[in-house]
Amino acid sequence: MRVGSAVQYDRYGGFDVVDLVPQERPEPGPGDVVVEVVAAGLNHVERFLREGKLRDHVDLTFPAHQGVDFAGIVRARGKEVRDLKVGDEVMGHAPEGGAHATWIRVPRGAVVKKPEHVGWEVAGGLYLAGATASTIVRGLRLGPEDTVVITAAAGGVGHIECQLAHDAGATVIALGSPRNHDYLRQIGTLPVAYGDGEEDRIRSIADGRPITAFIDNHGGDRETGLAARLGVPAERVVSSEDRRDVEIRFLRAPAEDEEARDLLTMLAKAVQDRRVQVLISGFYPFEYIVDAYEDLAEMRSRGKVVIGMQTVETGARLDWYRSEKARDLRDRYAEQRGSDTETMAGGSASPSA
Repeated sequence: MRVGSAVQYDRYGGFDVVDLVPQERPEPGPGDVVVEVVAAGLNHVERFLREGKLRDHVDLTFPAHQGVDFAGIVRARGKEVRDLKVGDEVMGHAPEGGAHATWIRVPRGAVVKKPEHVGWEVAGGLYLAGATASTIVRGLRLGPEDTVVITAAAGGVGHIECQLAHDAGATVIALGSPRNHDYLRQIGTLPVAYGDGEEDRIRSIADGRPITAFIDNHGGDRETGLAARLGVPAERVVSSEDRRDVEIRFLRAPAEDEEARDLLTMLAKAVQDRRVQVLISGFYPFEYIVDAYEDLAEMRSRGKVVIGMQTVETGARLDWYRSEKARDLRDRYAEQRGSDTETMAGGSASPSA
């Protein structure tokens, strides 16, 4: 296969600016690899970037290409690349975006080998959420004496933070919707529901232990005030703005960034060793990418939303690749827009259609 497709947009905006354009397989430069993408992750910060909400933080050149996380198979390599061969399975990041495509050309330093026992979906969605979560948790230097509150704890970044904090020995109090509480217990946290009385519920479940750290993945004055009322020292509060800055740092990390590469290698090993389990709540075929974006935009996704480029099933059986949540979303959109189910499921080859 020499021809594929890529997501492209030529102006800031919502889903209406997204196009799926033809893509020929690129040729590698001397230090590059060309990867056939198998799976790629979606991230809120990339949606905010496309919508123009981060234009004061990240420069975009149009036409722009979305997607930073990916995993796939090396199909070509430059003459200076000695330690990878055609056919190797890799995972990595696209420093300038463009992972939501059949092919991605990146410098050799932007990829690491994918461990055999890390699935494609997890490998394709690990980089940005994982690097962000790891950097935040490491920065707090958590240990067995700590009790940390994490908001939006079941989200893409939050659920990895919870596991890394638990792995460091901390007691983790996870703020989240009641529908996520069973899952949050499964990853070693003490779940608490949002809303009136949450401060009292946190103190009760802490059972006398002081709250020593606070990670806000949700944003807003309510969380900032909650951390202060719980007596968390300011230097051990990670705000949503702090998280945004970390995400932007890794969103555009250059290929030669050793920290980004080391973090991805560490995270892949943690997944392989089952110290971290990345939850994939939505897995969509590439041609359903607008549905995947809409799923993410609901701001209710548990874990990660990922697209797969090489799904095997076709036709009606594409639903094998969609979570129950995703099917429910599709049906609701169809009812709201007065369209048939197949149209809203992404039956057109172009997301902008």
